[in-house]
Amino acid sequence: MEESFKNFERTIKKKHSINFTPKYKEEFKTSVNKTLFIGIAEKAFEKLDWDLIYKDDHHIEAKRKEAGWISPRWTEIITATYKNGTILVKSESLGNETWDAGKNSKRVKLFIYAYQEVLKTFDKQSLQELENEIERKNNWDDYIIPETLPKPTPTKVPNITLPIIGGLCLSLILGFILAFLSLKGIYIIMLFEFLVATAIAFVMKYLIKFSNYTDVNKLQYLLGAMIILIYGLNQYFQYELILNTNNLERIGFFNFLQIRFSHGFIVNKINLGWIGWIISWLLQLGLTGLFVYLRIVAVLTKYIIERVPIEVVDFAYYHLVKEKSEEEVRSELSKKGWSNKKNQDEILEAIGGLHAAKELNRIK
Repeated sequence: MEESFKNFERTIKKKHSINFTPKYKEEFKTSVNKTLFIGIAEKAFEKLDWDLIYKDDHHIEAKRKEAGWISPRWTEIITATYKNGTILVKSESLGNETWDAGKNSKRVKLFIYAYQEVLKTFDKQSLQELENEIERKNNWDDYIIPETLPKPTPTKVPNITLPIIGGLCLSLILGFILAFLSLKGIYIIMLFEFLVATAIAFVMKYLIKFSNYTDVNKLQYLLGAMIILIYGLNQYFQYELILNTNNLERIGFFNFLQIRFSHGFIVNKINLGWIGWIISWLLQLGLTGLFVYLRIVAVLTKYIIERVPIEVVDFAYYHLVKEKSEEEVRSELSKKGWSNKKNQDEILEAIGGLHAAKELNRIK
């Protein structure tokens, strides 16, 4: 951040917010139109060293980061919305804090100040030039159509068999590890669900790549089945380990579960009864499912984008911006050597992946 803005930030009178998600908002007026507002707001974000994550015709968002223990982390998301010359600016805390110590009010007031300072640097002529520049950029008017495009590389026919086999093997391994750790008494709620989700996402990243399978709907069913299988196997392997470790007679897995229910689920010497087991299992499934979904969407989106050269994606997107139909875009791609329908589908998927990546960045 530029020193002048740091100096102003020190003078801001903070307004504290206490909530499950602390936030602060404020309105101000501007004399410029929506196009210029977005352009000037983007420049203000740059001067404040905030990460731009999204913008459209009326709305712009950025996240502020600061140093963390291991790597920088985002602390607030700042949004500014234009409506008939009135700007609504809102800052919202990210993370688990319930008291923002006035930080959100500082972000809002600092943005308003930075916006106004940037606006002062433009006169009527330079504002017109900025508007023309933004419109050219939005319309891709400066894009130069390449004479040639990188040639498509051979790709595997999408096949879900490998993800299914890999998912089954991983479920067996994770189920056994969880059973072993649970019997050792070192299972930590939320941490282990996060680690299970991380392991699933890590392995699935390579299974998706090697199988070239990107049908998100069917992958969701597979992941759901894996999660249920992992925690079901966790209980079964606990049953087997208890029998083998203590040299006990086999009583049957379902009898084992009945005994667990009858003894109840104990937390800090408080017996929550059989309902405690149900709640703990639902928490395991729910938390793991949430963590897996967020990670696998990011993994899948990255793969979909990276498997197509960016020059080809830009070429196809340019024609879509120019309001050409999908068939016309496919025809233009064919002229550049991308005539295979599967390759063309991957290009269109990559364009969708870029939009998905923007939405992922907006997650609070």
